[in-house]
Amino acid sequence: MAAASPTPLLSHEQRALYRRWLAFGSPAEFRDPRLGYRRLFSELLGTFMLVLVAAGGGLLHGKGEVSLAAAVVAPALMVLAIILFMGAISGAHLNPVVSLAFALRGDFPWGRVPWYVLAQLLGASIACLFLLGVFGNVEHLGATLPGPGYRAWQALLMEIALTGGLVSVILGTASAAQNVGTIGALGVGAYIALAGLWAAPVSGTSMNPARSFGPALVSGDWHAYWVYVVGPLVGAAIAVGCAWILRGAGGDAAARMAASGRLERPVPPDGEEMAG
Repeated sequence: MAAASPTPLLSHEQRALYRRWLAFGSPAEFRDPRLGYRRLFSELLGTFMLVLVAAGGGLLHGKGEVSLAAAVVAPALMVLAIILFMGAISGAHLNPVVSLAFALRGDFPWGRVPWYVLAQLLGASIACLFLLGVFGNVEHLGATLPGPGYRAWQALLMEIALTGGLVSVILGTASAAQNVGTIGALGVGAYIALAGLWAAPVSGTSMNPARSFGPALVSGDWHAYWVYVVGPLVGAAIAVGCAWILRGAGGDAAARMAASGRLERPVPPDGEEMAG
């Protein structure tokens, strides 16, 4: 009796791609440039939802209608939900420095970065126009500003440290060394809540130039916006350096998929090509 043929050994990338296919369907749709509008709409919608909750919570906290804890935990829960329900479409970056960090790691195409950033800034601006229509131009529309008694340089240092931690969590949970999807959503959401609970009085815990851009643009208050551009950029660069030390160069299959970058055709466990 002839021995059964052994199951072909699959590369890590093939296994990751196959798992992705099982979860989200044909990869052809994800890499088709004609469907790029789906990624951009996902980033616009996701950033709109994030900034609506983050800036809206800040606005209502400033009016004394919600607690600080509620104002900082609400956007964390929103990010968790966004990652779960449409992270597979665009990667749910929701943040220009996250897109830049993925690109620096080789997990996301540089050509898509400007479009992602534009979609994120537009989503944030629409959210703040909505808040303006509902509440009027009060409490700086929930803008992130250095807290009372803190100077800009203190808020800057806090944003550097907090963004470094946030981007480290995102890159780590998106790598092949960790599970992606639910674990990533929980990790990122938990980090945002934790950072806000202890550091919001110092800088407002933006960690996101788009989140700060919307309120600044619509309210017209730009006086501290530079803190929330420079701080996250420096923090993200530090996180990319830490990721290189911890895990070496980027570009593994799981990270590319988490960032919604280039996808390859999956191979099933029996080695036969799957239908697209």
